[in-house]
Amino acid sequence: MYQTMAMFLGTPLDWSPLRISLATSVTATAITLVAGVAAAAWRERRRGPAMALVDGILVLPLVLPPTVVGFLLLLIFGRNGLLGRMLLRLGTTVVFSWPATVIAAAVVSFPLMYLTARAALEQVDTRYLEAARTLGGSEWRVFLEIALPLSWPGVLAGTILTFARALGEFGATLMLAGDIPGRTETIPIAIYFAVEAGDLHSASILCLLDVVISLVLLGGLYRWVQAPGSRRSQWMGR
Repeated sequence: MYQTMAMFLGTPLDWSPLRISLATSVTATAITLVAGVAAAAWRERRRGPAMALVDGILVLPLVLPPTVVGFLLLLIFGRNGLLGRMLLRLGTTVVFSWPATVIAAAVVSFPLMYLTARAALEQVDTRYLEAARTLGGSEWRVFLEIALPLSWPGVLAGTILTFARALGEFGATLMLAGDIPGRTETIPIAIYFAVEAGDLHSASILCLLDVVISLVLLGGLYRWVQAPGSRRSQWMGR
């Protein structure tokens, strides 16, 4: 089907970047969803001057250039890095492999999930949480059954933004995973090297695919943002 579409559009196109990008984005989003919500829940229960430093560290990948993030990941997972040496002892490596694309996408998109989840958790009415605690609910149960459902609209919005960010990741991925066709070549990397090679036809199709996917994600996010207030109000009986 893909090859038929490509032939219709012109010359045959390698669709592996689309497959790799989608697989990378889905996996990175799943990891970031769990890690981001957990970090936001942990941070929400703590106060103090040291928490400003914690926030700075967790949000740092959002403000650093992606190439800097990729270089730091390369130092960590490279042959001379702490985790890199540990992996080598186990007979494996992460650099220039598909897991490297997931790691790069997850690290770069993590701040979006963390900030959105934390903002959503801050909007939860603490009276419901205190009432659950007085009824004997553990902190884990209060979070899982009260805080998370009430903050879910914001968490879902963060998930969509995280997926979109992971889909568009370029710099950190190129630094850590490289450009290996069929293995680590995501859509942004494929577009870059297609333009470098003068293959504007392939670059245009991949750009169109990226734009369509992004518009679908943003359209879904817009519809969700418009609806959750009324649904949540009806659910809470306000």
